[in-house]
Amino acid sequence: MKSHRQHLISSLVAGGAIETQGQLMEALEAAGIAATQATVSRDIKELRLYKELGPEGKYRYAALPERDESRDEVDPRLRTIFREGVVSCACAQNLIVVKTLPGLAQAVCSAVDAMGVEGLLGSVGGDDTAFLAMRDTEAAERMAINFHEMMKGN
Repeated sequence: MKSHRQHLISSLVAGGAIETQGQLMEALEAAGIAATQATVSRDIKELRLYKELGPEGKYRYAALPERDESRDEVDPRLRTIFREGVVSCACAQNLIVVKTLPGLAQAVCSAVDAMGVEGLLGSVGGDDTAFLAMRDTEAAERMAINFHEMMKGN
């Protein structure tokens, strides 16, 4: 049931018209699947969905690209999240504090998780602040430099 629901959610989001969890719940119900807001919220997190600005100027759910282990560079869409959503980042020993536009901290965490960053122990995102725990201070400093480069669009 869960995998079927999540597959349907992925298909709905790929269509590009889902802007809220309520709309997602209604679309699932129309397809014959009843789901609570909490279930939909967990599915969104597990599927690593994030909000992106659509061509019509409204935010909508989108899926992060699948990680391609054969590529060394970061997917351009992940760079876009940083360039357009991150306000600042700074190191505090082995922690990186990332300030974002409101509502984008969890998207940043999902993007970082999808990057497969070496030395990343975990990430926590609030509304406009993300905390990234790195294995050591040196790894945090290297990652902060990479984030600054992504924020510049390099």
